[in-house]
Amino acid sequence: MASWAALSPSIVEYFEGEDSYRCGYCKNESGSRSNGMWAHSMTVQDYQDLIDRGWRRSGKYVYKPVMNQTCCPQYTIRCRPLQFQPSKSHKKVLKKMLKFLAKGEISKGNYEDDPMEPTMEDTVAGDFGLINKLDIQCDLKTLSGDLTESFDSEEKKKGKSPKKGESNEFIQSQDIEEKLGSGEPSHPVKMPMAPKPGKGADLSKPPCRKAKEIRKERKRLKLMQQNPAGEPEGFQAQGEPPSLFPPKANKSNQPKSLEDLIFESLPENASHKLEVRVVRSSPPSSQFKATFQESYQVYKRYQMVIHKDPPDKPTVSQFTRFLCSSPLEAENPPNGPDCGYGSFHQQYWLDGRIIAVGVIDILPYCVSSVYLYYDPDYSFLSLGVYSALREIAFTRQLHQKTSQLSYYYMGFYIHSCPKMKYKGQYRPSDLLCPETYVWVPIEQCLPSLENSKYCRFNRDPEAVDEGRSKDPDRLQVFYKKAIMPYGVYKKQQKDPGEEAAVLQYARLVGQTCSERMLLFRN
Repeated sequence: MASWAALSPSIVEYFEGEDSYRCGYCKNESGSRSNGMWAHSMTVQDYQDLIDRGWRRSGKYVYKPVMNQTCCPQYTIRCRPLQFQPSKSHKKVLKKMLKFLAKGEISKGNYEDDPMEPTMEDTVAGDFGLINKLDIQCDLKTLSGDLTESFDSEEKKKGKSPKKGESNEFIQSQDIEEKLGSGEPSHPVKMPMAPKPGKGADLSKPPCRKAKEIRKERKRLKLMQQNPAGEPEGFQAQGEPPSLFPPKANKSNQPKSLEDLIFESLPENASHKLEVRVVRSSPPSSQFKATFQESYQVYKRYQMVIHKDPPDKPTVSQFTRFLCSSPLEAENPPNGPDCGYGSFHQQYWLDGRIIAVGVIDILPYCVSSVYLYYDPDYSFLSLGVYSALREIAFTRQLHQKTSQLSYYYMGFYIHSCPKMKYKGQYRPSDLLCPETYVWVPIEQCLPSLENSKYCRFNRDPEAVDEGRSKDPDRLQVFYKKAIMPYGVYKKQQKDPGEEAAVLQYARLVGQTCSERMLLFRN
Protein backbone atom coordinates (compact mmCIF):
# COMPACT_ATOMS: atom_id res chain seq x y z
CA MET A 1 0.00 0.00 0.00
CA ALA A 2 2.89 2.36 0.62
CA SER A 3 3.57 2.60 -3.10
CA TRP A 4 0.25 4.27 -3.90
CA ALA A 5 -0.30 6.01 -0.56
CA ALA A 6 3.08 7.71 -0.81
CA LEU A 7 2.14 9.43 -4.07
CA SER A 8 0.34 12.19 -2.17
CA PRO A 9 1.85 13.14 1.20
CA SER A 10 -0.13 14.06 4.30
CA ILE A 11 0.33 17.64 5.51
CA VAL A 12 -0.39 18.42 9.16
CA GLU A 13 0.01 21.36 11.49
CA TYR A 14 0.50 20.34 15.11
CA PHE A 15 -0.95 22.42 17.96
CA GLU A 16 1.83 22.64 20.49
CA GLY A 17 1.32 21.53 24.06
CA GLU A 18 -1.82 20.46 25.91
CA ASP A 19 -4.69 22.33 27.48
CA SER A 20 -7.43 21.70 30.02
CA TYR A 21 -11.05 22.40 29.21
CA ARG A 22 -14.61 21.39 30.01
CA CYS A 23 -15.43 17.71 29.56
CA GLY A 24 -18.56 16.96 27.54
CA TYR A 25 -19.09 13.66 29.34
CA CYS A 26 -18.70 14.25 33.09
CA LYS A 27 -19.06 18.07 32.82
CA ASN A 28 -15.80 18.65 34.72
CA GLU A 29 -14.96 22.28 33.94
CA SER A 30 -11.24 21.67 33.37
CA GLY A 31 -10.76 17.91 33.32
CA SER A 32 -10.57 17.06 29.63
CA ARG A 33 -7.14 16.99 28.00
CA SER A 34 -6.00 16.19 24.47
CA ASN A 35 -3.40 16.92 21.83
CA GLY A 36 -4.50 18.00 18.38
CA MET A 37 -3.44 18.90 14.87
CA TRP A 38 -5.04 20.32 11.76
CA ALA A 39 -4.79 18.00 8.76
CA HIS A 40 -4.57 19.94 5.50
CA SER A 41 -4.57 16.56 3.77
CA MET A 42 -4.02 12.98 4.82
CA THR A 43 -3.58 9.62 3.12
CA VAL A 44 -5.87 6.83 4.23
CA GLN A 45 -2.85 4.76 5.29
CA ASP A 46 -1.58 7.53 7.56
CA TYR A 47 -5.00 7.95 9.14
CA GLN A 48 -5.30 4.18 9.60
CA ASP A 49 -1.96 4.19 11.39
CA LEU A 50 -2.99 7.19 13.51
CA ILE A 51 -6.29 5.70 14.70
CA ASP A 52 -4.32 2.58 15.59
CA ARG A 53 -2.40 4.89 17.95
CA GLY A 54 -5.52 6.40 19.54
CA TRP A 55 -6.13 9.39 17.25
CA ARG A 56 -9.56 10.38 15.89
CA ARG A 57 -10.78 13.00 13.44
CA SER A 58 -13.61 15.55 13.59
CA GLY A 59 -13.75 17.20 10.20
CA LYS A 60 -10.12 18.05 9.47
CA TYR A 61 -9.17 18.37 13.12
CA VAL A 62 -7.34 15.24 14.36
CA TYR A 63 -6.99 14.77 18.11
CA LYS A 64 -5.68 12.31 20.68
CA PRO A 65 -6.81 12.30 24.33
CA VAL A 66 -4.08 12.48 26.98
CA MET A 67 -5.21 9.18 28.41
CA ASN A 68 -3.46 9.16 31.78
CA GLN A 69 -4.54 12.73 32.57
CA THR A 70 -7.97 13.32 31.04
CA CYS A 71 -10.96 12.95 33.34
CA CYS A 72 -12.80 10.48 31.06
CA PRO A 73 -10.26 8.25 29.24
CA GLN A 74 -11.40 7.44 25.70
CA TYR A 75 -10.26 4.03 24.46
CA THR A 76 -10.35 3.26 20.74
CA ILE A 77 -12.72 0.34 20.16
CA ARG A 78 -13.09 -1.93 17.15
CA CYS A 79 -15.53 -4.73 16.39
CA ARG A 80 -14.56 -7.89 14.51
CA PRO A 81 -17.35 -8.18 11.91
CA LEU A 82 -16.22 -11.53 10.49
CA GLN A 83 -17.01 -13.18 13.84
CA PHE A 84 -19.91 -10.89 14.78
CA GLN A 85 -23.20 -12.49 15.85
CA PRO A 86 -26.20 -10.20 16.46
CA SER A 87 -27.59 -10.29 19.98
CA LYS A 88 -31.29 -10.68 20.82
CA SER A 89 -31.70 -6.92 21.08
CA HIS A 90 -29.98 -6.47 17.71
CA LYS A 91 -32.35 -9.01 16.12
CA LYS A 92 -35.35 -7.18 17.57
CA VAL A 93 -34.26 -3.97 15.88
CA LEU A 94 -33.77 -5.72 12.53
CA LYS A 95 -37.16 -7.46 12.79
CA LYS A 96 -38.79 -4.16 13.72
CA MET A 97 -37.42 -2.61 10.52
CA LEU A 98 -38.60 -5.55 8.40
CA LYS A 99 -42.13 -5.37 9.87
CA PHE A 100 -42.25 -1.67 9.14
CA LEU A 101 -41.07 -2.17 5.56
CA ALA A 102 -43.39 -5.12 4.91
CA LYS A 103 -46.60 -4.01 6.63
CA GLY A 104 -46.01 -0.47 7.83
CA GLU A 105 -46.14 -1.67 11.44
CA ILE A 106 -44.86 0.77 14.02
CA SER A 107 -43.77 -0.95 17.21
CA LYS A 108 -45.14 0.42 20.44
CA GLY A 109 -42.81 1.52 23.19
CA ASN A 110 -40.96 4.41 24.74
CA TYR A 111 -38.38 5.33 22.13
CA GLU A 112 -36.72 7.86 24.39
CA ASP A 113 -35.13 4.88 26.11
CA ASP A 114 -33.18 4.27 22.90
CA PRO A 115 -29.67 5.66 23.13
CA MET A 116 -28.89 8.61 20.91
CA GLU A 117 -25.99 10.72 19.83
CA PRO A 118 -24.68 13.18 22.41
CA THR A 119 -24.96 16.88 21.73
CA MET A 120 -22.17 18.70 19.93
CA GLU A 121 -20.96 19.90 23.33
CA ASP A 122 -20.96 16.37 24.74
CA THR A 123 -18.16 15.09 22.55
CA VAL A 124 -15.14 17.09 21.44
CA ALA A 125 -16.35 20.56 22.37
CA GLY A 126 -13.24 20.98 24.46
CA ASP A 127 -10.99 20.31 21.51
CA PHE A 128 -12.63 23.04 19.48
CA GLY A 129 -12.64 25.30 22.49
CA LEU A 130 -8.88 24.76 22.49
CA ILE A 131 -8.66 25.66 18.80
CA ASN A 132 -10.63 28.85 19.37
CA LYS A 133 -8.44 29.70 22.34
CA LEU A 134 -5.40 29.33 20.13
CA ASP A 135 -7.16 31.75 17.74
CA ILE A 136 -6.85 29.26 14.88
CA GLN A 137 -3.08 28.90 15.04
CA CYS A 138 -3.15 26.78 11.90
CA ASP A 139 -1.98 29.44 9.44
CA LEU A 140 -3.68 28.46 6.19
CA LYS A 141 -2.84 31.67 4.33
CA THR A 142 0.84 31.54 5.28
CA LEU A 143 1.15 27.89 4.29
CA SER A 144 -0.65 28.40 1.00
CA GLY A 145 1.45 31.47 0.24
CA ASP A 146 4.71 29.68 1.04
CA LEU A 147 3.80 26.83 -1.26
CA THR A 148 2.74 29.09 -4.12
CA GLU A 149 5.93 31.15 -3.88
CA SER A 150 7.96 27.95 -3.68
CA PHE A 151 6.61 26.60 -6.93
CA ASP A 152 6.63 29.93 -8.74
CA SER A 153 10.30 30.24 -7.82
CA GLU A 154 11.10 26.72 -8.99
CA GLU A 155 9.32 27.26 -12.31
CA LYS A 156 11.27 30.45 -12.95
CA LYS A 157 14.57 28.73 -12.19
CA LYS A 158 13.85 25.81 -14.48
CA GLY A 159 11.86 27.73 -17.09
CA LYS A 160 9.15 25.06 -16.95
CA SER A 161 6.61 23.45 -14.66
CA PRO A 162 8.04 20.99 -12.14
CA LYS A 163 7.52 17.38 -13.15
CA LYS A 164 6.58 14.48 -10.93
CA GLY A 165 9.67 13.01 -9.33
CA GLU A 166 11.85 15.89 -10.56
CA SER A 167 12.75 17.09 -7.07
CA ASN A 168 12.64 15.48 -3.66
CA GLU A 169 12.68 18.89 -1.99
CA PHE A 170 9.41 20.38 -3.25
CA ILE A 171 5.85 19.10 -3.52
CA GLN A 172 3.48 19.43 -6.45
CA SER A 173 1.91 22.90 -6.19
CA GLN A 174 -1.42 21.96 -7.73
CA ASP A 175 -1.88 18.99 -5.38
CA ILE A 176 -0.99 21.03 -2.31
CA GLU A 177 -3.17 24.00 -3.16
CA GLU A 178 -6.14 21.66 -3.59
CA LYS A 179 -5.46 20.26 -0.13
CA LEU A 180 -5.48 23.72 1.46
CA GLY A 181 -8.93 24.87 0.35
CA SER A 182 -10.48 23.71 3.58
CA GLY A 183 -11.39 26.65 5.78
CA GLU A 184 -10.78 26.80 9.51
CA PRO A 185 -12.42 24.83 12.33
CA SER A 186 -14.87 26.92 14.31
CA HIS A 187 -17.61 24.68 15.78
CA PRO A 188 -17.73 21.56 17.93
CA VAL A 189 -18.52 18.28 16.20
CA LYS A 190 -20.35 15.16 17.26
CA MET A 191 -18.67 11.81 17.43
CA PRO A 192 -20.27 8.58 16.21
CA MET A 193 -22.73 7.02 18.56
CA ALA A 194 -24.54 3.76 18.52
CA PRO A 195 -27.12 2.49 20.95
CA LYS A 196 -26.72 1.46 24.56
CA PRO A 197 -27.12 -2.17 25.59
CA GLY A 198 -30.27 -3.34 27.29
CA LYS A 199 -30.69 -2.73 30.98
CA GLY A 200 -28.87 -5.14 33.24
CA ALA A 201 -26.40 -6.31 30.61
CA ASP A 202 -23.16 -7.61 32.12
CA LEU A 203 -20.39 -6.18 29.97
CA SER A 204 -17.72 -8.26 31.66
CA LYS A 205 -19.14 -11.46 30.16
CA PRO A 206 -19.56 -12.51 26.53
CA PRO A 207 -23.16 -12.99 25.32
CA CYS A 208 -24.56 -16.36 26.38
CA ARG A 209 -25.07 -18.98 23.69
CA LYS A 210 -27.08 -22.16 24.07
CA ALA A 211 -25.57 -25.53 23.11
CA LYS A 212 -28.21 -25.87 20.38
CA GLU A 213 -27.15 -22.56 18.85
CA ILE A 214 -23.51 -23.63 18.91
CA ARG A 215 -24.38 -26.90 17.12
CA LYS A 216 -26.35 -24.96 14.49
CA GLU A 217 -23.42 -22.61 13.98
CA ARG A 218 -21.04 -25.53 13.44
CA LYS A 219 -23.44 -27.00 10.89
CA ARG A 220 -23.71 -23.67 9.09
CA LEU A 221 -19.92 -23.32 8.88
CA LYS A 222 -19.64 -26.87 7.54
CA LEU A 223 -22.21 -26.10 4.83
CA MET A 224 -20.35 -22.91 3.92
CA GLN A 225 -17.12 -24.89 3.51
CA GLN A 226 -18.88 -27.35 1.23
CA ASN A 227 -20.47 -24.59 -0.87
CA PRO A 228 -18.55 -21.30 -0.51
CA ALA A 229 -20.96 -18.44 -1.02
CA GLY A 230 -20.37 -15.54 -3.34
CA GLU A 231 -21.44 -12.01 -2.53
CA PRO A 232 -24.59 -12.12 -0.40
CA GLU A 233 -27.68 -10.98 -2.24
CA GLY A 234 -29.06 -7.66 -1.19
CA PHE A 235 -25.75 -5.99 -0.35
CA GLN A 236 -25.53 -2.43 -1.52
CA ALA A 237 -23.48 -2.10 -4.69
CA GLN A 238 -20.57 0.32 -4.59
CA GLY A 239 -21.00 3.41 -6.75
CA GLU A 240 -24.61 2.47 -7.60
CA PRO A 241 -27.74 3.33 -5.61
CA PRO A 242 -28.61 -0.13 -4.27
CA SER A 243 -31.96 -1.63 -3.40
CA LEU A 244 -32.98 -3.90 -0.56
CA PHE A 245 -33.31 -7.12 -2.55
CA PRO A 246 -34.38 -10.26 -0.71
CA PRO A 247 -31.95 -13.17 -0.35
CA LYS A 248 -32.67 -16.69 -1.48
CA ALA A 249 -34.83 -18.81 0.77
CA ASN A 250 -32.99 -20.34 3.67
CA LYS A 251 -34.04 -23.96 3.44
CA SER A 252 -31.73 -25.35 6.11
CA ASN A 253 -32.35 -25.12 9.81
CA GLN A 254 -29.21 -23.07 10.40
CA PRO A 255 -29.36 -19.85 12.45
CA LYS A 256 -29.86 -16.71 10.40
CA SER A 257 -26.80 -14.64 9.70
CA LEU A 258 -26.70 -10.86 9.98
CA GLU A 259 -27.23 -10.66 6.22
CA ASP A 260 -30.23 -13.02 6.39
CA LEU A 261 -31.84 -10.77 9.00
CA ILE A 262 -31.14 -7.54 7.10
CA PHE A 263 -32.13 -8.75 3.64
CA GLU A 264 -35.04 -11.01 4.51
CA SER A 265 -37.61 -11.37 1.72
CA LEU A 266 -40.33 -8.75 1.55
CA PRO A 267 -43.76 -9.26 -0.03
CA GLU A 268 -44.38 -7.81 -3.47
CA ASN A 269 -46.89 -5.39 -1.98
CA ALA A 270 -44.53 -4.21 0.78
CA SER A 271 -45.60 -0.94 2.40
CA HIS A 272 -42.20 0.72 2.11
CA LYS A 273 -38.97 0.50 0.15
CA LEU A 274 -35.57 1.08 1.77
CA GLU A 275 -32.38 1.76 -0.19
CA VAL A 276 -28.89 2.36 1.18
CA ARG A 277 -26.61 4.43 -1.05
CA VAL A 278 -22.91 5.00 -0.49
CA VAL A 279 -21.78 8.35 -1.91
CA ARG A 280 -18.33 9.90 -1.70
CA SER A 281 -18.41 13.08 0.38
CA SER A 282 -14.81 14.25 -0.08
CA PRO A 283 -14.14 15.21 -2.76
CA PRO A 284 -17.91 15.50 -3.25
CA SER A 285 -19.35 13.20 -5.90
CA SER A 286 -22.15 14.28 -8.21
CA GLN A 287 -24.60 12.16 -6.16
CA PHE A 288 -23.42 13.86 -2.98
CA LYS A 289 -23.85 17.35 -4.46
CA ALA A 290 -27.30 16.50 -5.80
CA THR A 291 -28.51 15.40 -2.35
CA PHE A 292 -26.59 17.90 -0.20
CA GLN A 293 -29.53 20.15 0.70
CA GLU A 294 -31.84 17.26 1.53
CA SER A 295 -29.14 15.66 3.69
CA TYR A 296 -28.47 18.95 5.48
CA GLN A 297 -32.17 19.44 6.27
CA VAL A 298 -32.24 15.99 7.93
CA TYR A 299 -29.19 16.99 9.99
CA LYS A 300 -30.77 20.32 10.96
CA ARG A 301 -34.00 18.67 12.12
CA TYR A 302 -32.00 16.08 14.04
CA GLN A 303 -30.07 18.77 15.90
CA MET A 304 -33.15 20.85 16.66
CA VAL A 305 -35.48 18.04 17.75
CA ILE A 306 -33.13 15.52 19.35
CA HIS A 307 -30.57 17.93 20.84
CA LYS A 308 -32.77 21.03 21.23
CA ASP A 309 -30.46 23.26 19.18
CA PRO A 310 -31.93 26.67 18.28
CA PRO A 311 -32.74 27.00 14.54
CA ASP A 312 -29.73 29.22 13.85
CA LYS A 313 -27.17 26.83 15.38
CA PRO A 314 -27.02 23.87 12.94
CA THR A 315 -25.74 25.96 10.04
CA VAL A 316 -24.68 24.79 6.59
CA SER A 317 -21.13 25.86 7.49
CA GLN A 318 -21.11 23.73 10.64
CA PHE A 319 -22.55 20.76 8.79
CA THR A 320 -20.06 21.09 5.94
CA ARG A 321 -16.95 21.57 8.07
CA PHE A 322 -17.47 18.68 10.42
CA LEU A 323 -19.59 16.10 8.61
CA CYS A 324 -18.68 16.69 4.96
CA SER A 325 -15.13 18.09 4.91
CA SER A 326 -12.41 15.51 5.37
CA PRO A 327 -8.62 15.56 5.08
CA LEU A 328 -8.61 12.05 3.61
CA GLU A 329 -7.36 11.70 0.06
CA ALA A 330 -9.62 9.69 -2.24
CA GLU A 331 -7.66 6.63 -3.33
CA ASN A 332 -8.69 3.90 -5.77
CA PRO A 333 -6.00 1.19 -5.92
CA PRO A 334 -6.81 -1.84 -8.09
CA ASN A 335 -6.79 -4.19 -5.09
CA GLY A 336 -9.04 -1.94 -2.99
CA PRO A 337 -12.84 -1.85 -2.64
CA ASP A 338 -14.83 -0.88 -5.73
CA CYS A 339 -15.84 2.43 -4.15
CA GLY A 340 -12.23 3.25 -3.25
CA TYR A 341 -10.89 4.53 0.06
CA GLY A 342 -11.71 7.84 1.75
CA SER A 343 -14.74 9.57 3.29
CA PHE A 344 -18.34 8.73 2.44
CA HIS A 345 -21.95 9.31 3.45
CA GLN A 346 -24.08 6.19 3.69
CA GLN A 347 -27.57 7.47 2.91
CA TYR A 348 -30.73 5.64 4.00
CA TRP A 349 -33.54 6.31 1.51
CA LEU A 350 -37.09 5.42 2.51
CA ASP A 351 -39.68 5.69 -0.28
CA GLY A 352 -37.50 8.09 -2.22
CA ARG A 353 -36.32 10.42 0.54
CA ILE A 354 -33.41 10.50 2.99
CA ILE A 355 -34.26 9.52 6.56
CA ALA A 356 -30.75 8.92 7.94
CA VAL A 357 -27.08 9.37 7.05
CA GLY A 358 -24.09 7.48 8.43
CA VAL A 359 -20.81 9.34 8.00
CA ILE A 360 -18.00 6.81 7.51
CA ASP A 361 -14.36 6.53 6.48
CA ILE A 362 -13.23 3.52 4.44
CA LEU A 363 -9.61 2.80 5.31
CA PRO A 364 -7.13 0.06 4.36
CA TYR A 365 -8.08 -2.22 7.25
CA CYS A 366 -11.46 -0.97 8.45
CA VAL A 367 -14.68 0.94 8.09
CA SER A 368 -14.51 3.74 10.65
CA SER A 369 -17.79 5.20 11.91
CA VAL A 370 -17.68 8.98 12.21
CA TYR A 371 -21.27 10.00 12.97
CA LEU A 372 -24.97 9.32 12.39
CA TYR A 373 -27.90 11.72 12.05
CA TYR A 374 -31.50 10.89 11.20
CA ASP A 375 -35.01 12.25 10.75
CA PRO A 376 -36.55 12.39 14.25
CA ASP A 377 -39.89 11.23 12.82
CA TYR A 378 -38.30 7.79 12.43
CA SER A 379 -36.85 7.46 15.92
CA PHE A 380 -39.13 4.46 16.45
CA LEU A 381 -36.93 2.43 14.07
CA SER A 382 -33.90 2.61 16.42
CA LEU A 383 -31.77 3.89 13.55
CA GLY A 384 -28.65 4.15 15.71
CA VAL A 385 -28.63 0.38 16.22
CA TYR A 386 -29.84 -0.38 12.72
CA SER A 387 -27.16 1.73 11.04
CA ALA A 388 -24.39 0.19 13.16
CA LEU A 389 -25.53 -3.29 12.10
CA ARG A 390 -25.67 -2.20 8.46
CA GLU A 391 -22.15 -0.80 8.73
CA ILE A 392 -20.92 -4.09 10.20
CA ALA A 393 -22.56 -5.94 7.28
CA PHE A 394 -21.04 -3.39 4.88
CA THR A 395 -17.58 -4.12 6.29
CA ARG A 396 -18.15 -7.82 5.69
CA GLN A 397 -19.13 -7.06 2.11
CA LEU A 398 -15.99 -4.99 1.47
CA HIS A 399 -13.90 -7.78 2.98
CA GLN A 400 -15.03 -10.15 0.23
CA LYS A 401 -12.94 -8.25 -2.33
CA THR A 402 -10.37 -6.59 -0.06
CA SER A 403 -9.39 -9.28 2.43
CA GLN A 404 -7.34 -7.05 4.74
CA LEU A 405 -10.35 -4.78 5.31
CA SER A 406 -11.92 -6.70 8.17
CA TYR A 407 -12.63 -4.40 11.13
CA TYR A 408 -15.33 -1.92 12.13
CA TYR A 409 -14.08 0.96 14.28
CA MET A 410 -16.73 2.51 16.53
CA GLY A 411 -14.79 5.51 17.80
CA PHE A 412 -14.11 5.73 21.53
CA TYR A 413 -15.28 3.54 24.40
CA ILE A 414 -15.61 5.45 27.67
CA HIS A 415 -16.14 3.04 30.52
CA SER A 416 -16.43 5.78 33.13
CA CYS A 417 -19.41 7.29 31.28
CA PRO A 418 -22.52 5.04 31.53
CA LYS A 419 -24.11 6.36 28.34
CA MET A 420 -20.98 5.48 26.36
CA LYS A 421 -20.59 1.86 27.47
CA TYR A 422 -23.09 0.51 24.91
CA LYS A 423 -20.34 0.02 22.33
CA GLY A 424 -19.09 -2.95 24.31
CA GLN A 425 -22.22 -4.87 23.25
CA TYR A 426 -21.05 -5.29 19.65
CA ARG A 427 -19.06 -8.49 20.12
CA PRO A 428 -16.41 -9.64 19.60
CA SER A 429 -14.58 -6.36 20.09
CA ASP A 430 -11.18 -5.10 21.23
CA LEU A 431 -9.84 -2.05 23.04
CA LEU A 432 -6.54 -0.37 22.19
CA CYS A 433 -3.89 -0.41 24.91
CA PRO A 434 -3.02 3.28 25.50
CA GLU A 435 0.66 2.53 26.19
CA THR A 436 1.73 -0.22 23.78
CA TYR A 437 -0.99 0.23 21.10
CA VAL A 438 -1.87 -3.45 20.83
CA TRP A 439 -5.47 -4.69 20.67
CA VAL A 440 -6.87 -6.57 23.65
CA PRO A 441 -10.27 -8.36 23.78
CA ILE A 442 -12.72 -6.20 25.71
CA GLU A 443 -13.55 -9.04 28.11
CA GLN A 444 -9.96 -8.90 29.39
CA CYS A 445 -10.10 -5.11 29.83
CA LEU A 446 -13.39 -4.64 31.67
CA PRO A 447 -12.33 -6.00 35.10
CA SER A 448 -9.42 -3.55 35.18
CA LEU A 449 -11.65 -0.66 34.09
CA GLU A 450 -14.00 -1.39 36.99
CA ASN A 451 -11.13 -0.59 39.35
CA SER A 452 -9.50 2.32 37.52
CA LYS A 453 -10.51 4.80 34.80
CA TYR A 454 -7.09 4.62 33.22
CA CYS A 455 -5.62 1.19 32.47
CA ARG A 456 -2.77 -0.36 30.56
CA PHE A 457 -4.37 -3.39 28.91
CA ASN A 458 -1.20 -5.13 27.76
CA ARG A 459 -0.45 -7.68 30.47
CA ASP A 460 3.22 -8.00 29.54
CA PRO A 461 5.01 -5.54 31.87
CA GLU A 462 8.07 -5.59 29.62
CA ALA A 463 6.16 -4.72 26.44
CA VAL A 464 6.78 -1.28 24.90
CA ASP A 465 5.33 0.76 22.07
CA GLU A 466 6.95 -0.94 19.06
CA GLY A 467 5.94 1.91 16.76
CA ARG A 468 7.39 4.64 18.95
CA SER A 469 9.58 7.41 17.60
CA LYS A 470 13.12 6.02 17.63
CA ASP A 471 14.86 8.44 15.28
CA PRO A 472 13.26 11.93 15.39
CA ASP A 473 15.88 13.29 12.99
CA ARG A 474 14.12 11.40 10.19
CA LEU A 475 10.82 13.19 10.83
CA GLN A 476 9.74 15.17 7.74
CA VAL A 477 9.30 18.95 8.10
CA PHE A 478 7.93 21.49 5.64
CA TYR A 479 9.70 24.78 6.39
CA LYS A 480 10.47 27.86 4.29
CA LYS A 481 9.12 26.36 1.09
CA ALA A 482 11.16 23.17 1.40
CA ILE A 483 10.82 19.64 2.76
CA MET A 484 13.65 18.52 4.99
CA PRO A 485 14.36 15.95 7.71
CA TYR A 486 14.13 17.25 11.25
CA GLY A 487 17.86 16.63 11.66
CA VAL A 488 18.48 19.42 9.12
CA TYR A 489 15.63 21.65 10.32
CA LYS A 490 16.72 21.75 13.97
CA LYS A 491 20.11 23.18 13.06
CA GLN A 492 18.30 26.32 11.89
CA GLN A 493 16.33 26.72 15.12
CA LYS A 494 17.35 28.53 18.29
CA ASP A 495 14.07 28.36 20.20
CA PRO A 496 14.34 25.55 22.81
CA GLY A 497 10.55 25.22 22.88
CA GLU A 498 10.55 24.28 19.21
CA GLU A 499 12.34 21.00 19.83
CA ALA A 500 9.97 20.05 22.64
CA ALA A 501 6.94 20.57 20.39
CA VAL A 502 8.35 18.55 17.50
CA LEU A 503 9.48 15.70 19.76
CA GLN A 504 6.03 15.61 21.39
CA TYR A 505 4.44 15.34 17.95
CA ALA A 506 6.87 12.55 16.97
CA ARG A 507 6.11 10.62 20.14
CA LEU A 508 2.36 10.82 19.56
CA VAL A 509 2.24 9.92 15.86
CA GLY A 510 5.02 7.30 15.97
CA GLN A 511 8.06 6.74 13.77
CA THR A 512 6.28 5.54 10.62
CA CYS A 513 3.85 8.45 10.34
CA SER A 514 6.50 10.99 11.32
CA GLU A 515 8.58 9.89 8.32
CA ARG A 516 5.65 9.92 5.87
CA MET A 517 3.64 12.97 6.95
CA LEU A 518 4.86 16.52 6.42
CA LEU A 519 4.88 18.62 9.59
CA PHE A 520 4.35 22.25 8.64
CA ARG A 521 6.43 24.71 10.67
CA ASN A 522 5.94 28.45 10.25
